[in-house]
Amino acid sequence: MSTKSAFDPNMALVPASAYGKVAVLLGGSSAEREVSLSSGNAVLKALTSAGIDAHPFDPSERSVHELVSEGFSRAFIILHGRGGEDGVIQGALQQLEIPYTGSGVLGSALAMDKVLSKLVWSARHLSTADYRVLEKQTYNASECAQILNDLGGVVMVKPSHEGSSIGMARAANEIELAHAVEDAFVYDDNVLVESYIDGPEYTVAILNGKALPSIRMTSPNVFYDYEAKYQTNTTQYFCPSGLPVAQEQELARLALTAFEALSGKGWGRVDMMRHQDGTFYLLESNTVPGMTEKSLVPKAAKQAGMSFEQLVVNILNETLT
Repeated sequence: MSTKSAFDPNMALVPASAYGKVAVLLGGSSAEREVSLSSGNAVLKALTSAGIDAHPFDPSERSVHELVSEGFSRAFIILHGRGGEDGVIQGALQQLEIPYTGSGVLGSALAMDKVLSKLVWSARHLSTADYRVLEKQTYNASECAQILNDLGGVVMVKPSHEGSSIGMARAANEIELAHAVEDAFVYDDNVLVESYIDGPEYTVAILNGKALPSIRMTSPNVFYDYEAKYQTNTTQYFCPSGLPVAQEQELARLALTAFEALSGKGWGRVDMMRHQDGTFYLLESNTVPGMTEKSLVPKAAKQAGMSFEQLVVNILNETLT
């Protein structure tokens, strides 16, 4: 399992006309709409710079049936969150027989659901933090003390089906946990509460079945939250991450195994925390990662020798097979 050579040199041999008319699916109606618009516009610019006949298409404003009536040959999915990253748009495109980038219906749905992801990884004996699942209909705040006791005293609270750290919070006492859970229920009926891993966060981008160089992130925020990802300049990114070669290879193997376990395909990103004892714990898999100027996949691709335009065209190439 290599961390290099994910770049396909043969893409330069594919004429731009071979892609036909490409729809860049962006925007959508999820809580991550603004990030998707930024990602989508960056992808659109890269595709048109490569001479590809690409056009923006927002499914929240137009019917997907227009993809057929307007003669689109394939779709580059850059919709983050619900409706774009959970298998819904993938199912619609399959029904319309339009090739698309990224994971299929099953892989998208599994990765989008943090609870199901952890169940699959646990069944595969992959390291992931201990957790509890809270359901809105049956949850009682009186459970908080026992949950904290069971999970080590400090926890992370996450809506099961949101990305970009939306609705997430760290809690170290009963009051903080109760507030965090109620806030998370605003976004989802199922909330994941997991043991807090005290250590640095890493991410591994995946392209064409290979792992790109890992990235280590540090932020002055309590954790790598929405603000740290998109709104501040205080987050630091280290790529290469500074791991010894053996540990870099271990991280790459874990990311690829975790991605494939969830039926991931084409491209994506797997996030992990490293405990103080050196163990890497899986957090989540992203099947449509951000592609903004602050995003992680382009940073890893650059370290691997790929320009943003080359990265985008490599992702689109999978729709030709």
